[in-house]
Amino acid sequence: MSNRLQRTLPLAALTSALLALAGGAGSAVAGGSTGHPVDMQMSLQPPVTEVMRSIHSFYDLTNIVIIAIAVFVLILMIIVVWRFNEKSNPTPSSTTHHTMLEVAWTVIPIFILVLLAIPSFKLLMLQYTYPKPDVTIKATGNAWFWEHQYPDHGGFSITSNYVKDETLIRDKIAGELRAGVEQAATNKDPKEIQKALNKAVSAEYTKRYGSLSPLELSQKLYDDAQPLWFAKKQPRLLAVDNEIVVPVNKVVHMLVTSNDVIHNWTIPSFGSKVDAVPGRITSTWFRPEVEGIYFGQCSELCGLNHAFMPIAVRVVSEQVFADWSGALKAKDREKAKAILEKVAAVQDGREVITPVADASN
Repeated sequence: MSNRLQRTLPLAALTSALLALAGGAGSAVAGGSTGHPVDMQMSLQPPVTEVMRSIHSFYDLTNIVIIAIAVFVLILMIIVVWRFNEKSNPTPSSTTHHTMLEVAWTVIPIFILVLLAIPSFKLLMLQYTYPKPDVTIKATGNAWFWEHQYPDHGGFSITSNYVKDETLIRDKIAGELRAGVEQAATNKDPKEIQKALNKAVSAEYTKRYGSLSPLELSQKLYDDAQPLWFAKKQPRLLAVDNEIVVPVNKVVHMLVTSNDVIHNWTIPSFGSKVDAVPGRITSTWFRPEVEGIYFGQCSELCGLNHAFMPIAVRVVSEQVFADWSGALKAKDREKAKAILEKVAAVQDGREVITPVADASN
């Protein structure tokens, strides 16, 4: 029996290695795009923080161990069925004890547990050893949107709601009508022009979609918004109207709480995931190393619109963050929006879009 087992080990190791390489290929597919899930992704999102890199390493190690054990046990089962059935082995062995085998199946699992425990403890220490923060943000979960406050940068707040298909379509209509509304306006005051544009957008939207049933409307909005999402270069149901902004290569402390039920603040590319509990403040930290936009969402079932609580974090240069936060401290939200839109257009590889009508008016 021992010799037969020894002969199976090289085959098990080879199979495990091939499967591990296949897992690595899945990681490579995911590496083509950072910040959000992509089609055909087989592994975790690409890491942009030290914590997430450590999570990746532990994930890969754990998968190698799991695959090796599964393949080894499968090979043993196949050998048992093939070599020790009644026809092939009519006289079964009467062996009841095997000292070396019993020692092996006790010691090897202990070794495997130690192999997994050491990097696991190191990862926990990294996650819960908080370096001195450069930026502190308080995230508050609500039903069903997020509010982020910057207490050490003047205390301004950013409220984030998910972007609907209807919003993109209204923006497109506004872009089509803007020139005509401005030309026809007798009062050239920007606020009056905006009011006239909002009214024209609502009328045109009603003309195009007002006669549809709720189900037809939902499908039509989805179909019409697809090319707009493609042009925007952001994922549907993960994009938000107001992104939060952090500087690259700076330590960010997140203080997380909730105003109603339990939510969960999660950004996979950062390796950050923490519950938002009413009446309590939990925390996490990250130090993003690559500029860009990174998406997450509430990861705790929190009610009717749980699926519509995305989070978007825009990582920018230190100077851009200083300009953006300075504008918000001065209560100049239009300037802050313009700064962010310019940077976002460069990062996302698209043209700068002029702000358009507010769909809520």
